[in-house]
Amino acid sequence: MSTPRAHHRNETQIVADPALPTIVIVREFDAAPERVFRAYTDPDLVVQWLGPRRLTMRIDRYDARTGGSYRYVHSEEDGTEYGFRGVFHEVRPCERIVQTFAFDGFPDGVSLETARFEDLGGRTRVTTTSLLESVEARDSMVRSGMAGGVREGHERLDELLRSGRDSDTGQRRVRGLRS
Repeated sequence: MSTPRAHHRNETQIVADPALPTIVIVREFDAAPERVFRAYTDPDLVVQWLGPRRLTMRIDRYDARTGGSYRYVHSEEDGTEYGFRGVFHEVRPCERIVQTFAFDGFPDGVSLETARFEDLGGRTRVTTTSLLESVEARDSMVRSGMAGGVREGHERLDELLRSGRDSDTGQRRVRGLRS
């Protein structure tokens, strides 16, 4: 499952190799690795871009360090909630993040995700590889609509990086954030 058309450098590419239980997501951003990495690890920023626009996000915990953990909830307007959680196994600033990812609605389906941040000279390429327990589990994730949410989240991250709001020094607090 991949995008068959030619792509713009800032278009999200999502590839699911038919033979492997993986999803590879590649996206370039017009910002330095330090800024993109911070947007991935600072809960005040994560809440501004992660996921589809139609959902609001509440972060219960987000300790983006080696050995830390996270839990956040996306909510529909009607109150329907989707919870996600995991553990940060390795966080190397501006290089990579290795974490688990689990959806509360499918608690036995834990994936291992590795995000790599590549410096392109003032721009950044992020390549995220998700390893799931089976091709069937991978296909179920793809069918869930994750591709649309990932693409929309990346568009929101672009907007955040362009706006410069990612440079704020934590003057806003995230609703519901507990350290």
